[in-house]
Amino acid sequence: MNQNSQAAQGVSRSPETVDLLDLLMQLWRGKKTIIALVIIFILLAVAYLFVAKEKWSSTTIVTLPDSGQIANYSNSMSIIYSQNRGSAPSVSDIQNRFFTRFNSLMSALSEELDNQEKPEKLTIEPAVKGQSVPLKISYVGPSAVEARKTLTAYIDKINQRVIDELNADLVTNINATMKDLKSSMDAQEASAKAQREQRLEILRQALKVAEQSNIKDTMVKQAETLSEDTLFTLGSDALSATLKNESTRPLPLSGQYYSTLQSYLAVKALAQKPDVGNSFHYVMKPNLPVRRDSPKRGLTLVLAALLGGMIGSGVVLVRNALRNYKPAA
Repeated sequence: MNQNSQAAQGVSRSPETVDLLDLLMQLWRGKKTIIALVIIFILLAVAYLFVAKEKWSSTTIVTLPDSGQIANYSNSMSIIYSQNRGSAPSVSDIQNRFFTRFNSLMSALSEELDNQEKPEKLTIEPAVKGQSVPLKISYVGPSAVEARKTLTAYIDKINQRVIDELNADLVTNINATMKDLKSSMDAQEASAKAQREQRLEILRQALKVAEQSNIKDTMVKQAETLSEDTLFTLGSDALSATLKNESTRPLPLSGQYYSTLQSYLAVKALAQKPDVGNSFHYVMKPNLPVRRDSPKRGLTLVLAALLGGMIGSGVVLVRNALRNYKPAA
């Protein structure tokens, strides 16, 4: 019976079996080494926290400009397309156009900042997964205040650039529309002048016939029924007066001409003060972050303590193993 017990103990104490209690005792006896390494790693972590560059992220959420922000531009489009209202862009078309250009320029700026000698991190992503709007824009700076200030400055810069580009497009559109309307008015004036000249030529011819026929007084009572061939019967006196009146009266312009003129003057007034408005609307203005992205003080110290403990434990166990090592005979 004693032999069996001794055999069982021999099996349990075989070299292949890890004695947990013995392991813990080794670590306890080497606790000073472990604690020393933990302290060293914590001190290294503290030193790292003092010299590490802080990173703070300021975030904003933007969406399509509201109808009030683009009201002036929308009114300008209505005036420009007053002769063809079916071609005028809708409010939603204008909103999408503005915001698409804003998004494109912000994305280009993000790439530009990332490719600098000293890269800056400007991130643009959907605020709601699966939806193109609104957008969440974040900027990483060395401090909370600097991050918000820089993000605001970049957004204002891009917004102003969009406004300048759209204003330039609007001026180009205004000038092209004015040119088209002026051409239309010139054509209508030329047509009216041709009609008046034709009328004057008919009256001159009728006067010539009346004078050759010695018809001085009107021979008919209803002049409205006369044709071009019988107009001479009005007599030379009436024809002379009519000819003089026709040559000095304003051009017989149609209502379409005056409608075109009204549109031309309205578009011309726009050229003096093109106004785009805003290319986006803030859902949330750039915030002032309250927590840094990195370094995380608490996490850094905890990881340093764990790493120090692990390395300290390893040092103790390896040292004891080397002490107990006996080369084979």
